[in-house]
Amino acid sequence: MKRSHEPIFWSLFGAGGMLSALIGPALILITGVLAPLAIVLSPDALSYAHVHAFVLHPLGKLAVLAVIALFLFHGCHRMLHSLHDLGVHAGHGAAVFFYGFATVGSLVCAALLFAIGF
Repeated sequence: MKRSHEPIFWSLFGAGGMLSALIGPALILITGVLAPLAIVLSPDALSYAHVHAFVLHPLGKLAVLAVIALFLFHGCHRMLHSLHDLGVHAGHGAAVFFYGFATVGSLVCAALLFAIGF
């Protein structure tokens, strides 16, 4: 029986879907509504100094990388299967493109977070 890499991509899709369902609305609410309008948060809650301090911590780096990488894999997997649902059978090349884009985006994010320092 031929082995498949599909379970890896489905698990990344599932993790990204769970994270986007649980964390995505909170991120939109905080960064899009509460912080700019200073409703619950102070006006400088998302200032450069605060966000930089968050990203300097290893757990902050891990959180940012997890959100960006899993959102990328979830979105790319969803777009690939949406093409199939629409009747566009792009084949193996589309899968390589979408998953490659998510992988490169995740690696670029990791490299940029590593370049910030600790």
